Amino acid sequence: MVICLVKNYVVKDSDALLITDIQKDFLPGGALPVDGGDGIIPVLNDYIRRFEDSKGHVLASRDWHPSNHVSFKAQGGPWPPHCIQETSGAKFSPDLKLPKHTVVISKATNPEREAYSAFDGTSLAHELRTLGVKRLFIGGLATDYCVVNTVVDARKLGFETVVLMDATLGINVEPGDVDRAIETMLKNGAQQATVEDFLDAVDALPIEETQPDALEEKPSQRAEVKKKARMRPKGSAKRIRTERKG
Repeated sequence: MVICLVKNYVVKDSDALLITDIQKDFLPGGALPVDGGDGIIPVLNDYIRRFEDSKGHVLASRDWHPSNHVSFKAQGGPWPPHCIQETSGAKFSPDLKLPKHTVVISKATNPEREAYSAFDGTSLAHELRTLGVKRLFIGGLATDYCVVNTVVDARKLGFETVVLMDATLGINVEPGDVDRAIETMLKNGAQQATVEDFLDAVDALPIEETQPDALEEKPSQRAEVKKKARMRPKGSAKRIRTERKG
């Protein structure tokens, strides 16, 4: 029997959210679209809000290819030209609500090397250590390419790593690619989470901090407040389900 336990994550200032490659060319209508890729943007926006509210860090990676990149078919690679530097297709989706202070990581900039991982040939590891990041939450596109390679590298570098399963989507060029990517991430020590595994900042506060005087005077009220807190619906999760419809 497999027992799945929900972990109540509390975002701290030593945590970072890394959003991988939410660029126009990877979304419907782009040069190399992930089917339904725009559907995870509302979920990512919810995570961004949570990290902003809790003083966590937000970073975003992007493919930033030269026009003659080795991964393109004209150079013998498997992909059509996409996310070429300074083009519209390389821009982040306008629906993605990145904070002004987001750290942007550009990858695959060497025309002679493919680089799926956001750590490969970039300053990402240095940026995270400079910020004092211990734990990295990762979501974005695509599960079976840039996400899995970034997660594996994060684990090799010693970061506690959590894959946001409701905020990542794969391509599945070959049937089973996404499942194999998830298995690889878990074997490398990554954790899995969805938005329901997170506590809002106000929910994470001890009961004593929210209503100290009243609860100290009335112990019976303390138990009642705790009961209501456990039963309180997570408004953000409900919003996500609404935004993803249609």
